[in-house]
Amino acid sequence: MDKPWNNRAWLFVVPVLIIVLFSSLVPMMTVVNYSVQDTMGQNNFFWNGVAWFQGLLDPTTDIGGRFASALVRNLIFSIVILCLELPLGIAVALCIPKQGWKVGATLVLIALPLLIPWTVVGTIWQIFARQDIGLLGAALNAIGIHYNDTQDPTSAWATIVIMDVWHWTGMIALLSYAGLKAIPDAFYQAARIDGASRWSVFRNIELPKLQKVLVIAVLLRFMESFMIYTEPSVVTGGGPGEATSFLSLDLVKIALGQVDLGNAAAMSIVYYLITLTICYVFFTIMTQLDQRKGV
Repeated sequence: MDKPWNNRAWLFVVPVLIIVLFSSLVPMMTVVNYSVQDTMGQNNFFWNGVAWFQGLLDPTTDIGGRFASALVRNLIFSIVILCLELPLGIAVALCIPKQGWKVGATLVLIALPLLIPWTVVGTIWQIFARQDIGLLGAALNAIGIHYNDTQDPTSAWATIVIMDVWHWTGMIALLSYAGLKAIPDAFYQAARIDGASRWSVFRNIELPKLQKVLVIAVLLRFMESFMIYTEPSVVTGGGPGEATSFLSLDLVKIALGQVDLGNAAAMSIVYYLITLTICYVFFTIMTQLDQRKGV
């Protein structure tokens, strides 16, 4: 006999959905409103259509070239971050003890950078990289390596990348460790019986079992690195010049610094659509992985 369908659970879900929709749709509609209007001041707006978007997507215009350059910097930064943090996080997870009191202590140490607020992380590295009193900056210059994150673009990029690796590699390590712990011991027993090497165990057992976890890790890290704002804002302010001026920093400069609400609104919508598209790609990949496991 079929049980009657109970819809009372929606009584708890609907209020949350209403709050989420209100808190997300109202700001979004405000941005959409600014993106299709222009103003002559004194809060007088008139219809501007898609003119802001046309200028933004045209690399020959000032705003279009600025947007394209910031987008390229963002993509390069995200790719570099993933290439460094993903293998490093997996390596750290493989080195975590399997049992005993050392497991808890190691996991706490790995998770400590994740508990630090982003603004504090930026402040720590801003002081750490100073050439006069910073341990990193003073030490590198003392041994003859030119380092100046406020004047040299290479130094600024290296500082932002190393800071991000220090801050977020622990998350990939924790996710990878959770995935490794979920692998049944029978796989390792079979590998020992077959005399498989450590590399063979990793390539044929651990890495395939970590696929879904790694897709989630890549998605989280790509999204965070693609939307990075606080750390480079504190450490370099987007400089020197425009070297570390990513999309989020450029968007704030246009909206608040130049009070160019039309271009800022159009940029934020395109920025949002790019992020949403990337999320959809990763969701599709995860769905395909689930379907392959079900076959």
